[in-house]
Amino acid sequence: MEGYGGGQHSQQLVLENRKKLRVTGVRHVGSFNENEIILDTVLGVLLLQGENLYITHLNLEEGLLEVDGLLHSLLYREAAAASRRGKNILGRLFK
Repeated sequence: MEGYGGGQHSQQLVLENRKKLRVTGVRHVGSFNENEIILDTVLGVLLLQGENLYITHLNLEEGLLEVDGLLHSLLYREAAAASRRGKNILGRLFK
């Protein structure tokens, strides 16, 4: 992806059998419930959707998040485009 080289824009997503997800590069958790988790990451806003989602580990100093549950979708929204509009994290996802 252009503009997203190593360093501060490095991110890794590891999904195991759609039931366990590990995400690096997490800056902030905007909101969460059992069906949806909204994250601000180094590569943009990430929306996780599924069933019985549960945050099992969160360390924002390391930028690490682990989630258990049945994942249905992972959707990115570009952070740069959203921040130009000056909206909060929910406004970034839903125009």
